[in-house]
Amino acid sequence: MIMASISDSETTNRGSMWELDQNLDQPMDEEASQLKNMYREKFSSMLLLRLAFQSLGVVFGDLGTSPLYVFYNIFPHGVDDDEDVIGALSLIIYTLTLIPLMKYVFVVLRANDNGQGGTFALYSLLCRHAKVSTIPNQHKTDEELTTYSRQTYEENSLAAKVKRWLEGHAYKKNCLLILVLIGTCTAIGDGILTPAISVLSASGGIRVQNQNMSTDVVVIVAVVILIGLFCMQHYGTDKVGWLFAPLVLLWFILIGSIGLVNIHKYNSSVLKAYNPVYIFRYFRRGKSEIWTSLGGVMLSITGTEALYADLCHFPVLAIQIAFTLVVFPCLLLAYTGQAAYIIDHKDHVADAFYRSIPGAIYWPAFIIATLAAVVASQATISATYSIIKQALALGCFPRVNVVHTSKKFLGQIYIPDINWVLMILCIAVTAGFKNQSQIGNAYGTAVVIVMLVTTFLMVPVMLLVWKSHWILVVIFLVLSLTVELPYFTACINKVDQGGWVPLVIAITFFIIMYVWHFCTVKRYEFEMHSKVSMAWILGLGPSLGLVRVPGIGFVYTELASGVPHIFSHFITNLPAIHSVVVFVCVKYLPVYTVPVEERFIMKRIGPKNYHMFRCVARYGYKDIHKKDEDFEKMLLDRLLIFVRLESMMDGYSDSEDFTMMEQKAERSTRALLTEKAGSNTMSSIGDMSYSSQDSIVPAKSPLTGNSLTRYSSQTFGDEQEFLNRCKDAGVVHILGNTVVQARRDSGIVKKVAVNYVYAFLRKLCRENSVIFNVPHESLLNVGQIYYI
Repeated sequence: MIMASISDSETTNRGSMWELDQNLDQPMDEEASQLKNMYREKFSSMLLLRLAFQSLGVVFGDLGTSPLYVFYNIFPHGVDDDEDVIGALSLIIYTLTLIPLMKYVFVVLRANDNGQGGTFALYSLLCRHAKVSTIPNQHKTDEELTTYSRQTYEENSLAAKVKRWLEGHAYKKNCLLILVLIGTCTAIGDGILTPAISVLSASGGIRVQNQNMSTDVVVIVAVVILIGLFCMQHYGTDKVGWLFAPLVLLWFILIGSIGLVNIHKYNSSVLKAYNPVYIFRYFRRGKSEIWTSLGGVMLSITGTEALYADLCHFPVLAIQIAFTLVVFPCLLLAYTGQAAYIIDHKDHVADAFYRSIPGAIYWPAFIIATLAAVVASQATISATYSIIKQALALGCFPRVNVVHTSKKFLGQIYIPDINWVLMILCIAVTAGFKNQSQIGNAYGTAVVIVMLVTTFLMVPVMLLVWKSHWILVVIFLVLSLTVELPYFTACINKVDQGGWVPLVIAITFFIIMYVWHFCTVKRYEFEMHSKVSMAWILGLGPSLGLVRVPGIGFVYTELASGVPHIFSHFITNLPAIHSVVVFVCVKYLPVYTVPVEERFIMKRIGPKNYHMFRCVARYGYKDIHKKDEDFEKMLLDRLLIFVRLESMMDGYSDSEDFTMMEQKAERSTRALLTEKAGSNTMSSIGDMSYSSQDSIVPAKSPLTGNSLTRYSSQTFGDEQEFLNRCKDAGVVHILGNTVVQARRDSGIVKKVAVNYVYAFLRKLCRENSVIFNVPHESLLNVGQIYYI
């Protein structure tokens, strides 16, 4: 490994050649514009119903199992008055109506990034409509993508003013990122707490029939179930959804039916709770326990944020159908029936759900409840995978292995490392507390924080993306905060009673994400500041002042223009470079996916005899690198396709932009890709010739010597043969390995964050060579130490 030490305080010398460089390596506007096509996911009616059915097993399990523990957390010390039960039920009814139904299902779900949900999906929308990304590696060529949708604004419109305000200062961008990270980290905490409280509550049904049973037995049963749940995750959401969906449907039918029976059997007067006046009367009673009981009511809408984050697994309409036709009415019946039972059996509030089950179906209901609790855990686990994947793609999380579990639906993924971390933390919470009341306090705190973050992020989305009238934005904000702020204050008051758990989890993940993102930004700034002038490279001549040895060298860089410092460092210390050099930039865009035909854009750098190219590979946060993808072969294929398209430019010189050719070749690109996919050899692209007006001094074939020969024309077949000879001679992947360290005069916080936290995360995360499946024997690392 070649190492170099550079400080961010150093600057590159920009002489007169620097201005020339700006014309030699321009961004690939034309190359990007020729690739535009339409990309849409369409669903048939039957597929939509199938997905709506599957969504029950993945998305709604958490909401569906809330009746297991809500009333116990509202009244942990028992019930004194029937009016309290009526008031609490009224709160539950209208909380379910305002938050999951009205806010999320009919408003927030529409704020999706082409089917992707969660806080990072909202962030990606904002990054596309305003320049708020803290990693400035985007360019206007990216806006040519068919999936890169954005709005234009009138100069004096409210949206334009908001856009300018957000873009005005760097601290506003950082505050927005911090807000997104807070919501993301708290949502990850949901993925830990949901399995703990759901499974523990369901397992508690064992003690209803045997009051002498030890709590430790319940905990052991819960831990065994949790281990089995996390071990099933590698099968994927599609298979798990088909397995769980019938169980959840049966669960909703069961709790709805039991609710109806209890309403008829015990106290039908409980139906007056549907009158919102009883909410006012509930608070007017002025008991000290009334306000703290809101934390328990909050648990009735747990899983709502997971519903939004799991949107990538299913289309919006499928989730809306399942919620409005099945989930919502069954939940209302379940809570109403429990309230009717509690009014007649005030001393059974701790086990109200299980005790309200008719004796004849108790054990079947217990089994279904336990399985439903497992499904509830699945909802937040799947949401956590989606959140981590989005954070990873946007440079906010260390690189981890992402497994694609479905060939039909790109959003269905599995992350082994995160799966085992969640399992360990979940078991620790379950065994540590042994009490669903304290876990419930922690859970409520996590849920309400995520909801508040989503509310605040929706405001700029409604203004910039939807161009909503400010009155509608204010109505949405006021209604949301009117419900969520009281719940937030009630949950914060229980921090010392278990509410500290999600805060500790969120702070831990926040430190990981922020430190990783901070160092990623610094690394990119280092690459920008230390890049070498293209004019200087081309001034060395076709041989670059070195021996051009046989082979193709792929030089990986984070820059979409300019020459990375690792390349100049490489050729300065070694006396040779490959006959063909391709600068490869892999970057992630704030879009959900980049269609395969638009993923790569290619450009030649300098005259043909230099044999230097630039390739930009673009990915969205939904895209992943599959094990069966040969990244090297894709690069070589795109290189030959580009050379063939370039050969169509009869009458154009190498230094000119070939816009006309690209317009003519707009339909040819996909035809070439199709032709290439059906070919078994790289030589099948064709023999279209290219005649240049300029006299070119090409490098001689690398297999015949290093001398240069002048000639006036070059056919595509000649260059194709040249590239094939270089390919046969060997392909080398040159990767930069920038080591980031804090300067000696840095503060203790920065030293710990950079030298220890970031260094530790770098050791744990996957290398780029592994992600792109680069053969070890073809890999060359060029290292640098960068002090910040």
